[in-house]
Amino acid sequence: MPKVLISDKMDPKAAEIFRERGCEVDEITGLTPEELIAIIGEYDGLAIRSSTNVTAEILEAATNLKVVGRAGIGVDNVDIPAASAKGVVVMNTPFGNSITTAEHAIAMMFALARELPAADASTQAGKWEKSKFMGVELTSKTLGLIGAGNIGSIVAERAIGLRMKVVAYDPFLTEDRAVEIGVEKVSLDELLARADFITMHTPLTDQTRNILSAEALAKTKAGVRIINCARGGLIDEAALKEALESGHVAGAALDVFAQEPAKENSLFGTRNLICTPHLGASTSEAQVNVAIQVAEQMADYLVNGGVENALNMPSLSAEQAPKLKPYMTLATQLGSLVGQLAADQIKGVAVEVEGAAAELDQRPITAAVLAGLMRAYSDTVNMVNAPYLAKERGLDVREIRHEREGDYHTLVRVSVTTDEGEKSVAGTLFGSSGPRLVEMFGIKVEADLEGDMLYIVNQDQPGFIGSVGSTLGAAGVNIGTFHLGRRSDAPGGEAVLLLSIDSPVEEPVLWSVCQLEGVKTVKALRF
Repeated sequence: MPKVLISDKMDPKAAEIFRERGCEVDEITGLTPEELIAIIGEYDGLAIRSSTNVTAEILEAATNLKVVGRAGIGVDNVDIPAASAKGVVVMNTPFGNSITTAEHAIAMMFALARELPAADASTQAGKWEKSKFMGVELTSKTLGLIGAGNIGSIVAERAIGLRMKVVAYDPFLTEDRAVEIGVEKVSLDELLARADFITMHTPLTDQTRNILSAEALAKTKAGVRIINCARGGLIDEAALKEALESGHVAGAALDVFAQEPAKENSLFGTRNLICTPHLGASTSEAQVNVAIQVAEQMADYLVNGGVENALNMPSLSAEQAPKLKPYMTLATQLGSLVGQLAADQIKGVAVEVEGAAAELDQRPITAAVLAGLMRAYSDTVNMVNAPYLAKERGLDVREIRHEREGDYHTLVRVSVTTDEGEKSVAGTLFGSSGPRLVEMFGIKVEADLEGDMLYIVNQDQPGFIGSVGSTLGAAGVNIGTFHLGRRSDAPGGEAVLLLSIDSPVEEPVLWSVCQLEGVKTVKALRF
């Protein structure tokens, strides 16, 4: 039974879901890094929020860990490269608090437009300064979205309902999607020049860090109002302070800061500034939603193999997993085959799918190929760290999809580029479930890839199979099945023999087979 640790405070429903779905769960919060390191080796899954920092040191101690689930969007507290290298899936819950965060951004926009916090403080102080607080309407104003993903699109929908004009800057926003959500796609400079309000809805990356720099703020319309409920670090806080003090920026509302918890900040006390303590996801509904979602996702992965909202491997829903499972078994076998036969020579890998396989999500199939292939280099490889290891070795990985159907109703082909040219193997599914090798290095052959096997390339000649059988029999090696293929129908050419054997073959026996007349290559394989 998979064992999960919940190390941050989370709605009790998370633990209930884990138990209902067949996981053992411990709820231990407030652990120091040293305390977590001491116990993490016991667990298959780690469920966190923002308090636990999953560092490389913790991952190194997590000898059984398979998945880290973050109840929320941001994963700044997880070392994703280190997790990938260890083969640990990292998941988040990007949709559980989307509405809550979007509504907070809209609330902050209203608060800025009508100066609500300052008006409240003044009124409760008995001043009744009615003429002091002259706000602005949102109707007919232009809202600039920096980031038009899940949360940004919800903000756009709400803003359009308020009769605002919405323009959006997002490199990943397509023209069709812009039309669908009712926004105008623009460049960043055009957004800065046109927007009356700017709201941020993008992750913090090297490309987005300080995207509202001093230079960018200087390009904004005079009197602009800025809202950030996304990530601290998107705005140059020193530059924003100057722009607020000069009056070029009429107001700013920040829920996030470059350094959190933000108990001190140079912005505090600046005119027309509204601050909240990272409340974007802080509603009772959102807390329940993200707890439920992270538990469901982690349990699906640990129990059924489903991968949803993963940040370091292709997603694979629990519904998709059964359909893709035989393909992934086949892909792993094909990758393992080329890895064992040509590992030291491989410079690049191409994964091709055709027929029924072309109708599926190819990314899990490619990850499975790499997992099989990279076992030639590491004994701890899986679908998570295989792409990382392939990149580390400088392998060029390509995906190719053919809509056509050839000799087989479905086919997966793995081709590797080597110093000796391109070599490929191909396999299909018989009966929609049984993986079967059907081609190897240009030679037609049908074989199951499982257990211990012997690969022999030889000159096709009479009596050769008998010689191999006698040699292995004399060494006490029993043959289970054998599969023979020839490069052409004419006798006397090159042939391939794949033998399944009941026990591994020792080096002296391999050497004896190598000495047989006509043998070109002999290799022991294991699947």
